[in-house]
Amino acid sequence: MSQNSESSIAQHFLEYAIKRFQKLKTKAEKAFNQIKNDDDLFLLLDDKSNSIAILIRHLAGNMRSRWTDFLTTDGEKPDRNRPSEFDRTTKVTKDELIKVWEAGWKCVFDSVSALTPSDLMKDVYIRKKSYSVLEAIGWQLSHYSAHIGQIIFLAKHIEAESWEWSDVY
Repeated sequence: MSQNSESSIAQHFLEYAIKRFQKLKTKAEKAFNQIKNDDDLFLLLDDKSNSIAILIRHLAGNMRSRWTDFLTTDGEKPDRNRPSEFDRTTKVTKDELIKVWEAGWKCVFDSVSALTPSDLMKDVYIRKKSYSVLEAIGWQLSHYSAHIGQIIFLAKHIEAESWEWSDVY
């Protein structure tokens, strides 16, 4: 395969990744924006489940940690307090949740948008383990998809009678 062809495929992948991240963000927002009562963002279905607020905090914490200085530092930043993302007693306003959500996504889009095709095979580290940039992007797409599916499930459960699928898909 020619260098030009490889570069074209790599550029296509980067563009695809940005589109998929944007689609995931939009789906989650369309789901949690259907929640009428802000207290329902903290609803726990049982003692093992996460609320929408917990999932938002966790995703935002992961995004900030993974994508800040993506090519040059470990994706698990020493100042990240992952257990606090799952604290069931933390209550904030919806506006505060949206603020951390947007800050997390800004890290994603700023970082991925700055990548070039030649970056895809570079090594990055997550928890001191080496991954190619391509693998790290794939990992995060998968991780975010799983949690955004949980957000959609919870929002649909909460707003069962007034739930609008067309608003999500």
